[in-house]
Amino acid sequence: MKRKIKKAVIPVAGFGTRLLPATKSQPKEMLPIVDKPAVQYVVEEAVQSEIEDLLFVTGRGKRAIEDYFDYAVELETELELKGKFDLLEQVRSVCEKIKIYYVRQKMARGLGDAVYQAKDFIDGEPFAVLLADDIIDSVKPALLQMIEKFETCERSILLVMKVPISDSVHYGMIQAKKISEGFYEVEDLIEKPEAIESPSNLAIVGRYILTPAIFDLISRTSEGKGGEIQLTDAIRGLLAKEKVYAYEFEGQRFDVGEKLGFLMANISFALKREDLGKDLKAYLKKLLESL
Repeated sequence: MKRKIKKAVIPVAGFGTRLLPATKSQPKEMLPIVDKPAVQYVVEEAVQSEIEDLLFVTGRGKRAIEDYFDYAVELETELELKGKFDLLEQVRSVCEKIKIYYVRQKMARGLGDAVYQAKDFIDGEPFAVLLADDIIDSVKPALLQMIEKFETCERSILLVMKVPISDSVHYGMIQAKKISEGFYEVEDLIEKPEAIESPSNLAIVGRYILTPAIFDLISRTSEGKGGEIQLTDAIRGLLAKEKVYAYEFEGQRFDVGEKLGFLMANISFALKREDLGKDLKAYLKKLLESL
């Protein structure tokens, strides 16, 4: 019987320093992309990819995320009494479609350590990791694209995209052998190399499918760049035990954990809205003509 991906982990314990000062007292994941918190787009992707159980790895100052995905009894009662059922459906919809759990990462020790906090929750199953900084706009959810690939290989898969080699210092970069269009076998990977050291222009972006063997590798991974336990380093160790693949997704990725990506995502999603797109397009056209 083929193993299904039914559990996912979303690490949200980071400080959001690239979006200061807005994130001084508000989780970066709760900053809105048009009218929804950024993290909701990622949760919706998990729901659309048939994930059943979702674990947030949180930290201090992230209580707003827990409150957001809980029932808001007073608000929902008020909306119901006033007959605003469309808004009621919006505030209820996500939390009714997936089971959500939480665990604290007590110290911010990197993505590898954050994923390790999910070991008991995962309980020996293959699982997905979604980073809330990365919102991917695609016809078919990026995670679902990966899950379909996983069903053919049943091994860890990293989501990748081509980037300018000069940007390699911002990503985990892979060396890989092409198997088919957009699908690769990973031969090596390195966290945030200088351009001269980068093995390719294929960068890992915020989606992973991992086998449970990763937890043993994380537990034996030393601190890497920035004094953190890097998930990339643990995956590199996994290569010695089993094959790891990479998938180049179809869609557009926005890094909403930094200011330009955040602005680009807001504009892009707003332009697609029936209630906003036409007026926003006219405004942007007028603005650009005046510059």
